[in-house]
Amino acid sequence: MARPNVTPASADELTLRTAVRRSVEGEPAARRIITACSGGPDSLALAAAAAWLRDHGGPDVTAVIVDHQVQADSAEVAQRAADACGQLGLEAEIRPVVVDGGGGFEAAARRARYAALHAAAAEHDADAVLLGHTRDDQAETVLLRLLRGSGARSLAAMRPVDGLWRRPFLDVPREVVHRGAADVAARIGVAVWHDPHNADPNFARVRVRALLAAWPDGETARHGLARSASLLADDAEALDAWADIAMANCLDGPDLIIESLVDLPRAVRTRILRRWVIAAGAPAGDLDFDHVRAIEALVSTWHGQGGVSVPGPLTVGRECGRLRVSQPPKE
Repeated sequence: MARPNVTPASADELTLRTAVRRSVEGEPAARRIITACSGGPDSLALAAAAAWLRDHGGPDVTAVIVDHQVQADSAEVAQRAADACGQLGLEAEIRPVVVDGGGGFEAAARRARYAALHAAAAEHDADAVLLGHTRDDQAETVLLRLLRGSGARSLAAMRPVDGLWRRPFLDVPREVVHRGAADVAARIGVAVWHDPHNADPNFARVRVRALLAAWPDGETARHGLARSASLLADDAEALDAWADIAMANCLDGPDLIIESLVDLPRAVRTRILRRWVIAAGAPAGDLDFDHVRAIEALVSTWHGQGGVSVPGPLTVGRECGRLRVSQPPKE
């Protein structure tokens, strides 16, 4: 397998190598990793840093290219990405997927991509999958979710380590990653691929990216949004831990005791209610803010209102000082 020429790494490449090393060697340390690669600048820079780490005593690495098969030349693009990984000395495999299902194209593509990467990790016995999200991606995610009216858990956005997934570049500006990718591409003699979807204003993320680019001090805005995500992640973890402890004191069999809920802060109470209804059978992806708010009103603003219908289908009602979940009567 071809290997890149031995030339000095640029300052940007050194930054990216350090970021990947810290991610892989952090708790828990990874012994075998998958690096996701599309051939774009973020993932090419990631693959190059992972290959360097492997060559300097790090874990084994396999590059996985997910072909979404939604563009006419997708197979060719995937093969070029695999060839670029080969130039870096990495074993590479292409995994075609079918993009379908609800929630829009972006969500469907993400589900298909993550499922393929998860399967690859299982087959290769890998304990980490590296993803190329940058600090700019984090800022865009926070702003998107703010516009959608999300809560603290959602606004915490992406985590540097999230189970199988690791995002080494989450604190690195996109421009640094792209400069490092250009240095890598020049050294191994490949062209960096740029996804045309990243310039299509039909996608909400592209519109948000343009909004940040037009902001008078976009770099400060991106840094602030990413910092907010980190702070909110700490807050969300604390509230989740509080809810875990409090929920045990609120349960009586399958029911929730109203008296135990009323003195809790609303942020803790709503977390308990959401978990409880999901455990009773409500699909997590279909249970939204309005459902939880209506259930919470049975506790905080009770005036004899009827039960709340939630996805399942289920009904949450208040009876004898308790919240109960029941199946709606069949017609």
